Amino acid sequence: MIKGDKNLRIGVYVCHCGTNIAGTVDVEKLRQFAETLPGVVLARHYKYMCSDPGQELLKQDIMEHGLNRVVVAACTPSLHEETFRRAAEQAGMNRFLVQIANIREQVAWVTDDAETALDKAKAHVAGAVRRVALHQPLERQFVPILPRALVVGGGIAGIQAALTLADAGKEVILVEREPSIGGHMAMFDKTFPTLDCAACILTPKMTAVKNHPNIRLLTYSEVINVEGSVGNYRVQIRRRPRYIKEDLCIGCMQCVEACVFTRARFPNPFDRGLGMRKPVYIPFAQAVPPVPLIDPEACLRLKQGKCKETCVVACGDRGAIDFEQQVIVEEYQVGVIIVATGYQIFDPSVIGYYGYGKLPNVYTALEVERLLNAGGPTSGKVLLRDGRVPKRVAIVHCVGSRDKKYHAYCSRVCCMYALKLAHLLKEKTGAEVYNCYIDIRTPGKGFEEFYNRVQEEGVHFIRGKVADVSPVPTGPGENGSSGLIITVEDTLLGEVRKIPVDMVVLAVALEPQADADNVRRMFGISCSTEGFFLEKHPKLAPVNTASDGVFLAGACQGPKDIPDTVAQADAAAAKALALIDAGQIELEPNTAWIDEEMCSGCKTCIPLCPFNAISRDEERQIAVIDEALCKGCGTCVAACPSGAAKQKLFGFEQIDEELEGILSYV
Repeated sequence: MIKGDKNLRIGVYVCHCGTNIAGTVDVEKLRQFAETLPGVVLARHYKYMCSDPGQELLKQDIMEHGLNRVVVAACTPSLHEETFRRAAEQAGMNRFLVQIANIREQVAWVTDDAETALDKAKAHVAGAVRRVALHQPLERQFVPILPRALVVGGGIAGIQAALTLADAGKEVILVEREPSIGGHMAMFDKTFPTLDCAACILTPKMTAVKNHPNIRLLTYSEVINVEGSVGNYRVQIRRRPRYIKEDLCIGCMQCVEACVFTRARFPNPFDRGLGMRKPVYIPFAQAVPPVPLIDPEACLRLKQGKCKETCVVACGDRGAIDFEQQVIVEEYQVGVIIVATGYQIFDPSVIGYYGYGKLPNVYTALEVERLLNAGGPTSGKVLLRDGRVPKRVAIVHCVGSRDKKYHAYCSRVCCMYALKLAHLLKEKTGAEVYNCYIDIRTPGKGFEEFYNRVQEEGVHFIRGKVADVSPVPTGPGENGSSGLIITVEDTLLGEVRKIPVDMVVLAVALEPQADADNVRRMFGISCSTEGFFLEKHPKLAPVNTASDGVFLAGACQGPKDIPDTVAQADAAAAKALALIDAGQIELEPNTAWIDEEMCSGCKTCIPLCPFNAISRDEERQIAVIDEALCKGCGTCVAACPSGAAKQKLFGFEQIDEELEGILSYV
């Protein structure tokens, strides 16, 4: 006997899904079976239930036959549950009185035998019918969206997302932990395949961020805590002291010139340690904001309290220098968040046979970018560490990529930036350039043409993995080499080659930021097996995350080039903008709730919740669930020792009835 409302009028609809279901399951026999189930007053099958005619059929039957429950035997509910709920609601029925029986993924696609498939489909339908009888008519719940966005990361992804939102009239808070926005792109000389000057196309956007009335730029800052839920996130941001007041500084750089250190003595991280800076410095000429900062680890005044403070004298009446600045924490409320924290480059020193960090003329690609850049440590001249111009250069592809010991994935951009560096090195030095590669991958627009161009310029291509980089035992090698020899197996020639070179450039992998795990926990998002942030769906929701209102942009989601990064940043901004303009968001219906009379306040559920949706009311000593954060995973319900945690649409009685229905026909 079926439980539930005595006046049940259930309609069952079997979808053919073209031949996805009907090619394996006899849909007519399944329809006939559904008619025999208790409470079912109508059963139909139709070729495409999700189509407009299929939905119209459903709505018409609800109105004409007085249906008060609906079961749709079709594909996964993640695709079309909302479609059928909406159709039922338009016909006057509560949208939560609809149940999906997944007979495509769970039956037709995984069962070869037609008779077995029919039996399994019957079991699914029987379980759905018994379950839907116990569904309760729930009310839709909405939360308002605060019209302010937080963008975390000031690389090209964060810059683009912030500008798109700000140009749409929305208030944006852009947080960057480095002293200047710009990210890795600001370090580049040119961009592939068009060889545009990176600074020429980036710095106007950086300046636009600084001057935009809707953007509050917080550099040298980082997010340290996130609370709340979609529509009303409470974010704490820690701001490190520059020891120079941004609102008073005019960027004249007189403090830098006046510093008691008459020459630069400290490695500049922006130049990857190849250039030097003073204790008071600006990272690079086009930095935004154009405000210097003082390094407390290098400044005599901050370290020892002993200094003539010539920088203070140089600043004069402006009084921009403040050695008493402290770390401060600011709190902001935002409705949506875009995470654009970027990537870091692989450290090749862990691969000992390349000699990075031991042999002076082995460089990473990013270090060579700084050498090529006119604003770099050598003013754009490619020089070895002893000051000579290299005559022979080897570029090693896939360093840390496509290697199970380090990163099994392809970093996507390495082939193209290696080709770009080959072109630029040959152009600036006239050197013989050797590209040692596993495979050349050039799938983007204009990429193959650029590859052909580099070949025509006389760059050598050796298909093989470099096995060793070593110094010449007796000093400088032949042909003016500075004493490096690469050993590589040329798989096209079928022989091992030893090539003397002056410089080795390692095309290193892109990998997740070192603190990616902490960041994902803070924002309630997940990581893929590679460590990059995980999108909600790789095809249908590539910028969404499991946390509503939190979106991804750029290389924090996976390796990508600048055009793809900009496109994804605009997509993330569009998603955030749509949410803000909607003014509200509907909550998940199948959220958990606490039966207060049964709750013992044991706190078992609080640390188990993957979405941080549960807190404790200390006054009443019970658990409290924030429905805006809850995603209905059921973890708390399964773990609660007193049975106080319950879940809408997934009550124990509903699940028991569904199992009873399935087991009755297996």
